[in-house]
Amino acid sequence: MRIGLISDTHNEHPRIQQALESFRQQQVSIVFHAGDVTDAATLRLFAGFDVWLAQGNMDRDLKLRPTAQELFGFGRMAKVHHLSVAGLAVALLHGDDSVTLDSLIHSATYALVIHGHTHIPQDETVGATRVINPGALVRIPTCAILDLETGDLTWLEL
Repeated sequence: MRIGLISDTHNEHPRIQQALESFRQQQVSIVFHAGDVTDAATLRLFAGFDVWLAQGNMDRDLKLRPTAQELFGFGRMAKVHHLSVAGLAVALLHGDDSVTLDSLIHSATYALVIHGHTHIPQDETVGATRVINPGALVRIPTCAILDLETGDLTWLEL
């Protein structure tokens, strides 16, 4: 199973469309968005994917949560998601609260912690927890695809 990892899209519609097209080509069906969508209209670009959204510090549009619910289902947008995917415990958050981010990473509860906020791509292991930040779609635009069976992470530079 491959999952798409994306963050800090900041309404960059052409780059979002490019990332999503790459996800489709790589047979990604689940997308974890680590926050800063910023605009509810942007969520419509993700239609057709099974999307989980972390609320970012720039996600102030009051229509974001109801639009996410309409498109992807109840509870799909939260400050922190605690998920189980392919038998792995996963935490998804934006990462603007460094105390929460650090506590999740060091809790020894999660196999995978996915976050954004810094706009800097990251893939490192802390203890038994793999920490991934897919980067951002601004400046040097990146996102990633994670193969949960092999653990391979493929960086996409847009």
